[in-house]
Amino acid sequence: MTGKYTFISLILLTLACGNAKAQDIHFSQLTETPMYLTPANTGFFNGYFRATANYRNQWAAMNNAFQTFGVSVDGGLFRTKNRSAFLGLGLTVFRDQAGAGNLSTTSALLNASSIIKTGRKSALSLGMAFGSIGTNADYSKLTYESQFNGNTFDPNINSQEIPYRQFTTLDLGFGAAYEINNAKYDQDRNDNRSIKFGIGAFHLNRPTQEFGAGSKYKLPVRMAYSILSSIDIEDTRFTVTPMFVYQTQGEYQNMVLGSDLKFRMVTGTKVTGKKKQNSIGLGVFYRRNDAIIARLIADIGDLSFSISNDFNVSGYRAATNVSGGGFEIALRYNMLANSLFDTKREYR
Repeated sequence: MTGKYTFISLILLTLACGNAKAQDIHFSQLTETPMYLTPANTGFFNGYFRATANYRNQWAAMNNAFQTFGVSVDGGLFRTKNRSAFLGLGLTVFRDQAGAGNLSTTSALLNASSIIKTGRKSALSLGMAFGSIGTNADYSKLTYESQFNGNTFDPNINSQEIPYRQFTTLDLGFGAAYEINNAKYDQDRNDNRSIKFGIGAFHLNRPTQEFGAGSKYKLPVRMAYSILSSIDIEDTRFTVTPMFVYQTQGEYQNMVLGSDLKFRMVTGTKVTGKKKQNSIGLGVFYRRNDAIIARLIADIGDLSFSISNDFNVSGYRAATNVSGGGFEIALRYNMLANSLFDTKREYR
């Protein structure tokens, strides 16, 4: 079976390196990668500073075909309740490593946005992202058909293949987001209801993928359309967070929808100004023609921890043993995210 998985990994690497339908990195917990959906989400959130770390191990049954790491930080600048607008500033770094040749892609993008009040309960954000993408691999670890000596692969045989090369390109993205928020206040807690519509366009400059000399293949533009919401069910301790994300990149299409169900727990008091809200929750999501995603999330003060796993329902389940489609972890710090006060929503 090891030989079969190695062969499949080599095929995946070839597809990733060649001219065939290159695509961006892949996450299941899309609510934990907001700037990956649109640069307009930069600084556009409840709280003052946010930092998130992500890790994904996809198709582990196939010798860790893909491992993805992400770190992002963002926050609002000049943000006060009396201002009609403020700025968002952030940084995202993603690294993806795949296949026997450790094909790696590292992107580092600086994000900036402008958030403008459009009403007492709504705001519009326009954002852009600018940075670079670096690609590299250890091609000495690859074997080719020409190196098969009749019994086994002999790495000492010259493959006659033209080696690929490391390269770095510039990257440009743009996006918009619009949020509507409504809240009901009482002595114990605020019940918030919000919905945010977003659109993001990435690789607008169509960077050339120079794996080989003279390559003219350009990375397709990735479009991401998102609807993210959070609804506190009135007179209960439950919150639902329905979401919908649709992405396209060249011929590739991806759609994810589902929701978390959270149970809210409260500590402290409003009188002392230290009242905080903690919660635990479960989520179920569906990625079209691919997998059902199960998620466990815990919000503890300003910290949030979540884990998820993909259960393949597509033809990939034969290779991934159904449950090996993708394991993912996200850790987020959001300053004042747990505040129950209206004052934290200063873009109102």
